[in-house]
This record gives sequence, C-alpha cells and structure tokens, in this order.
Amino acid sequence: MFGKSKDTAPDYKQDSASAQEVKRSAVASSAPEGTSSISSGLSIIGKIVGQGTLGIFGHVEGEVHASTVQIGNGAQVEGNIVAEELTIAGRVKGTIHANRVKLNSTAVVEGDIYHRSLAIEENAQFEGMSRRQENVIDTPSLIPAKRGQAQPISIDVNGQGGGAHEGLNPSQAATLDRNRRGKSASDVPNP
Repeated sequence: MFGKSKDTAPDYKQDSASAQEVKRSAVASSAPEGTSSISSGLSIIGKIVGQGTLGIFGHVEGEVHASTVQIGNGAQVEGNIVAEELTIAGRVKGTIHANRVKLNSTAVVEGDIYHRSLAIEENAQFEGMSRRQENVIDTPSLIPAKRGQAQPISIDVNGQGGGAHEGLNPSQAATLDRNRRGKSASDVPNP
C-alpha cells in the first residue's frame, strides 16, 4: 500500500557509477600544474619548457619557459626567461619576459626586463632596461617570424637575371624571356 513500485525505484548502481565518473572528470580538470625543481648540484645546458612551476637552485644555460619560475639564492641562469610569474633571488643574465617580476634582495640581474608589474627589493642589483607592457608574454615579438618562400628568378641564355615572373616556374619564365627576345641562334635546328 505505501511501497514503491519496481518501475519507479531509483537505480543506485547506475547513479553511483555516473557520480564516480563525474568525480573522476572533476579531479582530472582541477589537477594542479606540475612542479619541477633543478637542485643546487645540477647544471643544465639547453631549453627548458614547462607548464607549471619551475624552481631553479642550480645552474642553467639556455632558455627557460614556464608558468611560474622561482630562481633561488645561489642559482644562476644564463639565457632568456619567459614566464607568467618570475621571482629571482639568484643571478640571471639574459632578457626576461614575464607579466609579474619580483627581484629579491639577493637578486643580481643583467639584462632587459619586459613586464606588466615589477617589484625590486632593497639591495637587489639590476643592470639593464625595464619596460612595462600589457600582456608581455602574449606579444608577437616572442613568436618567431615566418619566413616567406623563395621566389624563382629566371636567368636568360646570356646569364643575366630577368627578375621574378609571378606565377611561373623557372623553366616557364626562361621560355617567356626567349620568346620575348626572339629565337636565338641556338634555337634554330640544324639542317
């Protein structure tokens, strides 16, 4: 009389399975960015690219690209740095492109800093140019310029350049040059 019918009873197995799937997708989408560290006894030569936080306590020669870069006291970086947020307590020699830059009191920076905000603590050493920009790491100057494709040029039979003929390959352009000048002696068949 007061009981539920079999058709309207909730399917707990299906509900718990879909709840677990929602939990898994929520955990995957909210997973924290990775944290990497270069210890004080380590030297790296080359380009470092990452999405998360990078702590540098050793020596790096090369470019560094990461979301957040922290250069510890005693660490050295020789190369350009691109980051959303950069904190320096060690030595940097190179160009810096970061939205937020902080130079701690032990920082020694030799190079230009392009930033949205810059904080320099007392006793920090900075030799270079500082330039404020909006969206520093999104500027087109950081993207390598695309090089145009080489344009074919025609060389006539006398070895003189005739310039580029748009839309023609080199053999078509050479034929066009010969036809324009008239047939040369080499084009006449032997009897």
